[in-house]
Amino acid sequence: MNRNLIARMVGLILRIEAVCMLPCLAIALPAGWADTRGFLAAIAACMLLSAAFSQCNITNRRLQTRDGFAAVALCWIAISLLGAMPYALHGFSYIDAVFETVSGFTTTGATIVSSPAALPRSLQFWRAETQWLGGMGVLVLMLALLPSLGEGSVNLMKAESPGPISSKLHPKTSETARALYTIYIVLTLAQTLLLWVAGMPLFDSLTTAFTTISTGGFSVRDASIAYYHSEAINWIIVAFMFVSAVNFSVLFQLHRRQFREALGSEELRVYSGVTLGAVALIAADLIFRAGKGLYDGFSQAAFQVVTLMTTTGYATADFDLWPRFSKMILLLVMLVGGCAGSTAGGVKIARIVILFKSLKRELRRILHTREVRPLMLDGARVEERTASSVSVFFFAYVVILIAAAAVVSLDGLDLETSLSAALTTISNVGPGFGLIGPTRTFAFLSSPSKLMLTLTMLLGRLEIMPLFILLIPSTWKK
Repeated sequence: MNRNLIARMVGLILRIEAVCMLPCLAIALPAGWADTRGFLAAIAACMLLSAAFSQCNITNRRLQTRDGFAAVALCWIAISLLGAMPYALHGFSYIDAVFETVSGFTTTGATIVSSPAALPRSLQFWRAETQWLGGMGVLVLMLALLPSLGEGSVNLMKAESPGPISSKLHPKTSETARALYTIYIVLTLAQTLLLWVAGMPLFDSLTTAFTTISTGGFSVRDASIAYYHSEAINWIIVAFMFVSAVNFSVLFQLHRRQFREALGSEELRVYSGVTLGAVALIAADLIFRAGKGLYDGFSQAAFQVVTLMTTTGYATADFDLWPRFSKMILLLVMLVGGCAGSTAGGVKIARIVILFKSLKRELRRILHTREVRPLMLDGARVEERTASSVSVFFFAYVVILIAAAAVVSLDGLDLETSLSAALTTISNVGPGFGLIGPTRTFAFLSSPSKLMLTLTMLLGRLEIMPLFILLIPSTWKK
């Protein structure tokens, strides 16, 4: 392991985190010492540790694959532990503070805060900002700002970017990172403007855009998006949630007017088809079995399907009260998630497609033992190593899901609550069912359950392997 270079990267990330806290500090200053001390302490701690790590002497600037995975895991752990300080000094227990911070950076949206509207504006902004920073990835931001990080910096992007196949938009990794963040910022500004025009206050518009484009779901209002009672706002958010869960390479192709290539994406077609199918099934269930009107049934189904499939986690209705069939569809879309290379969580559409194609190929091999048929995705051959890693990932995903549900069940919770708590955290969704439904919080859970779900959120956002890499002894060898 290239320890000195990794330590230097952790220091750079902490410096970026300190800079990102400055707007929160500016918002807190008029409120007095009680609100500012948390951000002052966190900024000071970040800068001191960054200065200490910057003293590491770098003799080798090459990042190998394991170095990239280890750097990503350590950077995310560091920013979560220090990013929790403003919450802790505001009165949260440190476990609750870390839970809320990790939920922010991983864009999960699970919360222990019963009344977000009662928080100081500085903390409201920090909650939204953590999700915006974590959506595209803090290491991708570092690559965009600091292009000269040594050879092998692409391994950082591979380790942090979600999905089985990483696509580069430019030959240079730094240019790819800047292109991704350009799209990200443009979408954020566009949604902020549209929400403000639709009648949402400017502060709410900005924080909502932060948590929509990142598919995070934190809201500054206790009733989430239902607070605004605006169909225009609802549909604006639905549109941006849907777009944010599309592979950003497809959005880049659309920006370059490569419409045929973008619309020919197999993953995009499957993602759109699953979303429309789920909306149709739930709308029919709500209209014919729950007695809702035609428009109400369709609009509520559309919002909840998109918010859960994109793993954003907003709420305009208490879907925990819906018929069981609708809840089962919502549970499935939470598992599936959005597209690879987006800010969404879940297993990812690309992996689901590869798994189904692998199943189909195995069935054909039984019938035609001598047939050699490669897996294809978007007209390109999927390497056998990629197909194997997808299977391994899915197995690990299920094992972690079951383990987390088992730990949470020790609190004496029912199966629905325990299982959905594990699923909603590893898929980075936010709300679940039962006692953690869209109108409730995770505050009642025991400390061991909160720690387990905090780890589950990190595993889900980093797609398991970076954190597992840290547990292998050979990782730490030079």
